[in-house]
Amino acid sequence: MAKEIERKYLVKGGSWKRVATKRVAVRQGYLSTDREKVVRVRTTGEKGFLGVKGGAEGITREEYEYEIPRQDAEEMLDAFCSGCLIEKTRYLVEHLGLLWEVDEFLGDNQGLVVAEVELEREDQPIQKPDWVGEEVTGDPRYLNANLVSHPYGEWGRKGIRVGRSKVPRPGSKSLKSKERPDRLTGGAVWTRDPGPGGPVPDRKVQGPESKVDEA
Repeated sequence: MAKEIERKYLVKGGSWKRVATKRVAVRQGYLSTDREKVVRVRTTGEKGFLGVKGGAEGITREEYEYEIPRQDAEEMLDAFCSGCLIEKTRYLVEHLGLLWEVDEFLGDNQGLVVAEVELEREDQPIQKPDWVGEEVTGDPRYLNANLVSHPYGEWGRKGIRVGRSKVPRPGSKSLKSKERPDRLTGGAVWTRDPGPGGPVPDRKVQGPESKVDEA
């Protein structure tokens, strides 16, 4: 079974661009954003991909991805994907034996830059580059599947606030699934608040605060 073990961080400044080895345009959308079975369509450069992700256990998720004709991916993105499409440039940056994927978002999510690093195990120690900032692995706002319906460009305007889930730090035990009330959104359920605060989650989840060819 394919597993993805990944941590996500905000990015500080622009020095990372000077050390990036590759970059590629990415366009993606979702056929399903169900928390237990996310189905994603993506074009990466001249290639197309169909991906499926399961619910998260700690920072680990089941993930399957298959290359498909790029034309098919384009047609699915235009015909079947709901919400805004994710447009971003992905950069690859190598640092001390780890490959970092830095996503610089465009369109409705312009201004957001995040870095992801894939690990071999959940407690693997990480020596972060100096341009890596706050960890947002457990913050559901930064999931691409949520950015299609609640894009970054609208957060301030709509006063969007979302709870944050607990995410184990390197060296700690993984969270059990029963400790995670909502695996995709980290326990935060989007609701429409008619007051000036805008959309807010109806539960509070305690936790930390918290753009190349496809690797």
